Amino acid sequence: MLQKHTVDVRSEIGELETVIIHTPGAEVENMTPETAERALYSDILNLNIGLSEYSQLHGVLSKVSKTFEVRDLLTEVIEQPEAKEELISSICRNENTEGICDRLLDLLPAELSKALIEGVLMEKDNLTKFLNKGRYELMPLHNFFFMRDSAVCLSNKVLISKMASVVRERESIIMDSIFRHHPGFGVETLNPVHWPQNASITIEGGDVIVAREDVLLVGTGTRTTSQGIDFLLEWYRKEKLSKHILVQELPSKPESFIHLDMVFTLLDHNKCMVYEPVILKPNRLQTVHIIVEHGKVVSIFNEENLVVALNKLGFDLEPVICGGTADPWTQQREQWHSGANFFAIAPGKVIGYARNTYTLDELSKHGFEIIKAKSIIKCHTDISDFKKCVIAIEGSELARGGGGARCMTMPVRRKSL
Repeated sequence: MLQKHTVDVRSEIGELETVIIHTPGAEVENMTPETAERALYSDILNLNIGLSEYSQLHGVLSKVSKTFEVRDLLTEVIEQPEAKEELISSICRNENTEGICDRLLDLLPAELSKALIEGVLMEKDNLTKFLNKGRYELMPLHNFFFMRDSAVCLSNKVLISKMASVVRERESIIMDSIFRHHPGFGVETLNPVHWPQNASITIEGGDVIVAREDVLLVGTGTRTTSQGIDFLLEWYRKEKLSKHILVQELPSKPESFIHLDMVFTLLDHNKCMVYEPVILKPNRLQTVHIIVEHGKVVSIFNEENLVVALNKLGFDLEPVICGGTADPWTQQREQWHSGANFFAIAPGKVIGYARNTYTLDELSKHGFEIIKAKSIIKCHTDISDFKKCVIAIEGSELARGGGGARCMTMPVRRKSL
């Protein structure tokens, strides 16, 4: 009998039980310097080095949780004829490529899964296509290994992201299909594309942090609009839910500030990682507290900052400074390479990049043991021996893609705190 995988995420730090990831493949290298900017990259990555580093993340996650590869889930979905037809129709309609629908329908499930992620080459079978300088009919999903962005589990529901860039919309379409049609999930999705006033809505998973069952943090900036947050408020209204929503404005530049989890992540019951200039220092960026009671917005007001607001709600958080406290230049350098982007596998046990040495030193000062990922994978070290630890994965290449451990993971189930 097929095992059902319950969706249940009510915190950011509860012990991880189920997670979805995507090991990067040929789609990462299917770009040139000319097309990198369109793909939302500032540089092109070396896949071989990236895979070596990613294997450390995958290896650690496999030790502590049930780990699914999105490509495998997608293949299992499109083994179902109706789900396959619906998915292809949705993608081709969205990308104005209806002419290749039959070509895609003829592919076997594994071949189609590969094509939808790695891209479909353009067949130069007419003059228009012959003169077209493009290489692909369907562009590769260069960013898909940043699994966090395309869908978010909120308690037992799944929010499907409405991406800010058209080059990433297929990621959300695929995740919506997986959660609705995979026989192991089959859950209700919350999808902004079905909301009548969706034109101005964008909301991405890197901006959404489930701090507690009744407390949601959302960043607003280049990737998530105020209308995207209003969409959540409308859902809370319909469901008659009660929530505290803390909205953090983000700078529009540089590009390393694209999501809230690039400047703030939760590490433990009483610890958080912050990029000090955005989260703690006086600036023009607002922190807005929205109180929803039984589906009605009863109050909207400004807070001093995110940490102060959370502590008023009973978190008692001590901030750990990304890049350390000695040098603002070091803070900037390490934030750029996802130094604030940590992923919790349990309270006080997080994964981050080894390259951010000043941030790791700061964590060590706050009682976190620094453990090399390879030591855990080879069973030389047992995570359960530590109350608080940072599992350091290599990240010289992956970090150049613009994301860290949290960006590369999509939790589906965590234990209750």
